Amino acid sequence: MDRTDPEGAIAAAAKRCSNWGRWGADDVLGTLNHLDEAKRREGAALVRRGASFSLAQRFDANGPQKGWRRRTNPVHTMLDTGTDAERGTQGFPHGIGGADDVISMPLQASTQWDGLGHIFDHGVAYNGRRAGDVVTSEGDRITGIETTAGLIAGRGVLLDVGRVFGAGQKGGAEGELPDGFAITPDHLEATIAAHGDTARVGRGDLLLVRTGRLTRARREGWGDYAGGDSAGLSFSTVDWLHGTEIAGVATDTWGVEVRPNEFDNAFQPLHQVAIPHIGLFLGEMWDLDALADDCVADGVHEFWLTAAPLPVTGAVGAPVAPIAVK
Repeated sequence: MDRTDPEGAIAAAAKRCSNWGRWGADDVLGTLNHLDEAKRREGAALVRRGASFSLAQRFDANGPQKGWRRRTNPVHTMLDTGTDAERGTQGFPHGIGGADDVISMPLQASTQWDGLGHIFDHGVAYNGRRAGDVVTSEGDRITGIETTAGLIAGRGVLLDVGRVFGAGQKGGAEGELPDGFAITPDHLEATIAAHGDTARVGRGDLLLVRTGRLTRARREGWGDYAGGDSAGLSFSTVDWLHGTEIAGVATDTWGVEVRPNEFDNAFQPLHQVAIPHIGLFLGEMWDLDALADDCVADGVHEFWLTAAPLPVTGAVGAPVAPIAVK
């Protein structure tokens, strides 16, 4: 890659990896088209022990956000409380009382999916649509996250790149990659080889990549976790992501791809190809630690994964509470 030419690299990758028109001019699902009923049956058959793992960070005021692009942590407010019930101020008959609450938050404040209307390339959205025709002040009117409702469930695969490569890297640690570590296709393939056959990656899979960045944030504090430097996928993985025909990829980092980005004067170049051209769903800030420990313990890196985003009509990204079951 020529560090000085992000425009050229992005344009070339977009041409090589475009899925525009692959599933028709009206397609709104992108790579979720790879995740069919047969793939869900394959994923469901992986449940043997019944052990389940939440892959979501908590949604609360102590979360990772520091105000970048006006993103804040969730604000949770009670509308009715036990105190109201005790004092009989709720007005319900025969002694019944209750509690009610509301939350205010950016939809990408914590564990979430990026929708296909989240990123554009030179004013163009997924499937060659004009960005202004897709996302307006009313939200994403074509590829809103609600179009994925009920679809993101199938075979999940965890590649623990942090555990395989972390200890051998300058600035890294056992199970943790250093900031700025660019995960290449060679790293992904070597991790698959290290994990064994259950880590094979193919069509319709939901791929999880652990870097160890969240582990460090838990130990040292949030710092710049939400927007700062981090290990992540190299731009060079774009052809691998396209060629494997995965349905989605999620990581334990804020931005999926390596930061600082690999080009001079570039911002999230992998996003710029993956979302508007491949139509690939990207998951961010997933908690993969407990699942990773279990994968090491039983030697199995595949599982049933359900990860439906909150179907907010017109949203370009949404919170998700993924659950992996082995």
